[in-house]
Amino acid sequence: MQFDHILVRFGEMSTKGKNRSKFVDRLKRNIRGVMKDYPSLKLLSNRDRIFIQLNGEPHMEVSDLLAGIFGIHSFSLAVKCDSDPDVIKQTALEAIQSVYSSGDTFKVSARRSDKTFPVPADQLNGQVGGFVLSNTDGLTVNVRKPDHELKIEVREDSTYIMFQNRFGPGGLPAGISGKAMLMLSGGLDSPAAGYLMMKKGVELEGVHFFSPPYTSERAKQKVLDLSERLYTFGGISKLHIVPFTAIQEQIQQQVPENYTMTSTRRMMLRITDRLREKNNGLAIVTGESVGQVASQTLESMLAINAVTSSPVIRPLAAFDKPEIIDLAKKISTHDISIRPYEDCCTIFTPAAPKTRPKLEKADRYESFVDFESLIAEAVANTETIVLGDTAADSRMDDLL
Repeated sequence: MQFDHILVRFGEMSTKGKNRSKFVDRLKRNIRGVMKDYPSLKLLSNRDRIFIQLNGEPHMEVSDLLAGIFGIHSFSLAVKCDSDPDVIKQTALEAIQSVYSSGDTFKVSARRSDKTFPVPADQLNGQVGGFVLSNTDGLTVNVRKPDHELKIEVREDSTYIMFQNRFGPGGLPAGISGKAMLMLSGGLDSPAAGYLMMKKGVELEGVHFFSPPYTSERAKQKVLDLSERLYTFGGISKLHIVPFTAIQEQIQQQVPENYTMTSTRRMMLRITDRLREKNNGLAIVTGESVGQVASQTLESMLAINAVTSSPVIRPLAAFDKPEIIDLAKKISTHDISIRPYEDCCTIFTPAAPKTRPKLEKADRYESFVDFESLIAEAVANTETIVLGDTAADSRMDDLL
């Protein structure tokens, strides 16, 4: 059967009261961005639903993308029909005939939003269920655990016949909580941290530090692929590629080896903070987990954080590595992250990094180099990649 609509239901957004329309508008914008390759889609909404008109676009491909967009609690493929009892029964029959096999079970769940509709919901359940049973072979009723649940929503404008209910990730639409800069390496941790922040409604811009010739173009491509994967969740818009070679070389030459990791992270944080300010961000997000490596002890975090007064959020702070790996697999960043192309942090890792660095020592070692001018140059020469096709987004804006 050719479905013509998808009905999207909200999760945490449903509790937002008078501000709900802002959340719905943001979710519609995010859906448009993710669906840029399907320009015939049209989005309509009311207080508790978004209705996606497929207009011939492939319903399974669109459904697979919807399953990853934050702010969506669940959604269903649907067929729109007139609110006439006979039409509803026939449409429901055609829908179930397109998917059932002999021996399957089903149930009917009707909801009558339009109280002027002459048939109450419980009676409609019986009428549709009886009609389906009398016109199919080998299909039986199971109201507890059916193979197919046929949902019927009778609304003021028309009726929607739905089944194949799927769940989204929930949370809030990315961007509704403001913007932050994600320090995005090529590893497992930072994409997972970005995912968790997007789930709470934060729009992200990635910041990656690139140190040619020590790091390769393939390492850079890996980070771009990670960004594009995160883009499918509707919450990351740009990737900033920072030229970091000159700064790293100065650190290696001037800072004692056991403090190079501390100084490297401090310079990265200073640059990210400049980019945050330049791009109207409100916070910085990292993939750090307490105690996982030398730069992620509490003493290291204290010394590193001292270079900024901006909020630094660490969503993975209490995660164990196996938990991070499981999350990376869940969001399909794992296989990209494990590609064998190293980033600038792993290339220059000292043999015995300081696990309890002193802030005053880090300040003194760095005072012998004019890092300020190097930071300004790195920010000025940062390459910014806009994720997604803005032209396609503009075309879709005209349709909504």
